[in-house]
Amino acid sequence: MKKMLAPTFCLAAATLLIATPAAAQPSADTIVTFTVATANLTIEAPAAVNLGSAFPGQRLSGQLGTVTVRDQRAAANATWTASVVSSEFRTGDGDPGQIIQPQLVEYWSGPATSTTGTGTFVPGQPTEADRVSLSVPRTAFAKTSGSGNNSASWNPTLVINIPPDAVGGLYTGTVTHSVS
Repeated sequence: MKKMLAPTFCLAAATLLIATPAAAQPSADTIVTFTVATANLTIEAPAAVNLGSAFPGQRLSGQLGTVTVRDQRAAANATWTASVVSSEFRTGDGDPGQIIQPQLVEYWSGPATSTTGTGTFVPGQPTEADRVSLSVPRTAFAKTSGSGNNSASWNPTLVINIPPDAVGGLYTGTVTHSVS
């Protein structure tokens, strides 16, 4: 009888390649923050102006000089309204003939002389025909739409209707611009 030998297998030098995952690239996250700076809503107007002279019963008219609103609030809804009002004008000791009441003081903004930023800028009184009495606060200029920083400038005209019974003298009053 013949003996049977068990089969032999030779795995000599066989290489088994197994796929290994690629090494992940090293990474690091950085959270970045910054601030968009904001400032204020401001208005500037000339400190003083002399409109000249006229006789009782006449109308005196002149420009006040440049009024500028600067909006540096960097707001998503950057709208504002500039208002204007007048005090009475007085000379001497303030007897009735020495006072010109605010309802005799008229104002018209005229168009913008310059603007910056986006949105819609609207003059309160675009033309002389639109002039208004300053006996109560009036809209001088407005920004009705837009965002971000902006500015608007205009050179308004003041009209003083001098009463026929006005006393001669240097009259002083205050025209106040404000913005909100």
